Amino acid sequence: MTRYQIGELARMTGLPVRTIRFYSDQGLIPPTARTVGGYRTYDGEAVAKLKLVRTLRDLGVDLPTAGRILAREVTVTDVARAHAEAIDVQMRTLRLRRAVLRAVAKGGEMELMNELARMSDEERQRILDDFFEEVFGPYELDPQFEQHMRSVRIELPDDPTTEQLEAWVELAKLVQDPDFRAAVKRMSQQHEEFRRNGQDMSPPADNRMEAFNFAIAQARAALDAGIAPTSDAAREVVDRVNAKWAETLNLPNDEQLVERLRELSDFADPRAERYWVLIAKINGWPAMPDHSAERAWLREAGQPFG
Repeated sequence: MTRYQIGELARMTGLPVRTIRFYSDQGLIPPTARTVGGYRTYDGEAVAKLKLVRTLRDLGVDLPTAGRILAREVTVTDVARAHAEAIDVQMRTLRLRRAVLRAVAKGGEMELMNELARMSDEERQRILDDFFEEVFGPYELDPQFEQHMRSVRIELPDDPTTEQLEAWVELAKLVQDPDFRAAVKRMSQQHEEFRRNGQDMSPPADNRMEAFNFAIAQARAALDAGIAPTSDAAREVVDRVNAKWAETLNLPNDEQLVERLRELSDFADPRAERYWVLIAKINGWPAMPDHSAERAWLREAGQPFG
């Protein structure tokens, strides 16, 4: 049977002599025999064990665990599974740290971003559920609408982009903003009053969306043309938008229309649209349209339901 001395093992495995001697002294790779001169020698099985220990150490397995594997107290499969799971956790932590640092490098709030990024899925969802409980809880809303809103989940990936992390931070701040909560509660209260009085949000939603899209298109055209919202040309744009809303709401195009649009202005809060833009970005959904620039132009031009 072939025997190898430590120097030969070092050449065969690429490990330093002192490392092999240490493993031998620890009982991991005991010598098979000794020469007349007292030098340790090892057989082919020892070589195989040494290569296994080297591989395990390269993969981050600690020495005591490697010893248990050699002693057949645990299997390589079990150890590999446990270490893979541990590495998954470490990688997720590192990816989140990277996303936080990149966001902070762009001017983000480090402590807030780190706190929100480290939350579990359940903790993130709890922020949203708390928001819904306050703004919907006291009111009797359309059950389908409320169920749809509550069913949306926050699904920040394990490896978020900087944009996704920034969107999550912005969303968390938005739904905890007292002013936004108050606005949504007003919407909920109006919605309940419509239902209690046997009304709906007449006209049908498709008609309202058509009027809204018309207003946005008019504002976009004005922005592209460089029309200032305080100019006479802007007044003409607002007149066209109001005429469309008058037709949609079946109201005369006068102060009665303006008053009605003011009553419904909470439903046009641009932050509600921003909420869905952020949800889509966090969850990796197709991008939602962001009409914040057009809405701002309409508001400055005096159109109350932009």
